[in-house]
Amino acid sequence: MKKILLAMMLTGFMAFITPTAAQQPAAPQDTTIEAAAPQDTATVIDELPDPMEMVDAEGGFHKLLKTKFIEGSAGFMSLVALALVLGLAFCIERIIYLTLAEVNAKQLMKDIDQRVAEGDIEGAKTLCRNTRGPVASICYQGLMHIDEPIDNIERSVMNYGAVQTGNMEKGCSWIKLFIAIAPSLGFLGTVIGMVMAFDQIQMAGDISPTIVASGMKVALITTIFGIIVALVLQLFYNYILSKIEHLTSQMEESAITLLDTVTKYQLNKQKG
Repeated sequence: MKKILLAMMLTGFMAFITPTAAQQPAAPQDTTIEAAAPQDTATVIDELPDPMEMVDAEGGFHKLLKTKFIEGSAGFMSLVALALVLGLAFCIERIIYLTLAEVNAKQLMKDIDQRVAEGDIEGAKTLCRNTRGPVASICYQGLMHIDEPIDNIERSVMNYGAVQTGNMEKGCSWIKLFIAIAPSLGFLGTVIGMVMAFDQIQMAGDISPTIVASGMKVALITTIFGIIVALVLQLFYNYILSKIEHLTSQMEESAITLLDTVTKYQLNKQKG
């Protein structure tokens, strides 16, 4: 599953950063400066182009995003985009895993309690084996030791619950790593953009607004993209943590219910 998701994300990443194969040559511009008659300020503002219309005319938001990506220095922007792709791959894999692990825990515990009360321990074990998720796994682990003292059953269930929690949190450390790396790469691009601006000023021997603006543009674009990537991954990470907390709560409640069921079974067995 991880390899398939990673391959799909990398394919989309390569398709995004590949520049267009052919570009239309820019039309020659007339450099003649003509004196313009003074106009009313409101008229000038009304004649300004709408940014959304400019985006639509240029081919949509996707093309604009690709243009800014290339303008922000393809080297560093590619690293930021790669952090986004890998981070999303881990996020999607965790979300799929945790979603498949969710079951109706209350209904499952009712069915287990019914079978145990009827003395059908093997039927309860079969139900747990045929049910996905960590709740069914810890219940099966407890039923495996149903004839042992209650302390041993509780210790076995808790230890296996810790293993299941570790499985649910697998890969989250990588997501946290990419959340930290993305803005760091953006800040690195900022510093390098400033250094490029100063180098160009030194080579030109004069402070030109055009020279300064080019370096500042690279610096700001890389920072913006790095922060956006970190924010997107942080949203996915918090959603994953909420699902892990929900499953952990289900496991704890189910473990308590299972211990009560086993206790009643052992008491009935001693009386009978």
